[in-house]
Amino acid sequence: MKLYFAGPLFSAAERHFNARLTERLEGTGFEVFLPQRDGAESDKPPYDLMPKEARRQAMFRLDEENILAARVFLFVLDGRVPDEGACVELGIAHAQRKLMNVPKLLIGLQTDVRAAFLGAKLNPMLNVFLDYVTDSESELLSILTRYADTGRLP
Repeated sequence: MKLYFAGPLFSAAERHFNARLTERLEGTGFEVFLPQRDGAESDKPPYDLMPKEARRQAMFRLDEENILAARVFLFVLDGRVPDEGACVELGIAHAQRKLMNVPKLLIGLQTDVRAAFLGAKLNPMLNVFLDYVTDSESELLSILTRYADTGRLP
């Protein structure tokens, strides 16, 4: 089952976390699109030879194509506030599900204890889009495995 991995990927710690979690997801049978590994990065051919604006367009198209192809959209919500690009990606996934009636699980992982909103860890606009938000990797893997087996949330 194809999974799109959205979240922050700009620090070494974020990239390491994403890569390690991707290994665990792939170990359970998911086909993961991880933008930092599989995306249109500036140091990878043919993107390394593109002008900046052409690379941005290629990055958006590649990410969008993989969001639309995925049956699961995973959003790592860690950070002071969720990653802005991943918020746009969530909007694409939600719009596809809502407007085209495409079955797609939208799930969040939030291991960060910091809260950006009074009385809530997450902006209500994001929380409403997500089918489920978990705070542990083991629970995430359990939910995803069950979803892959049954097509339903536990």
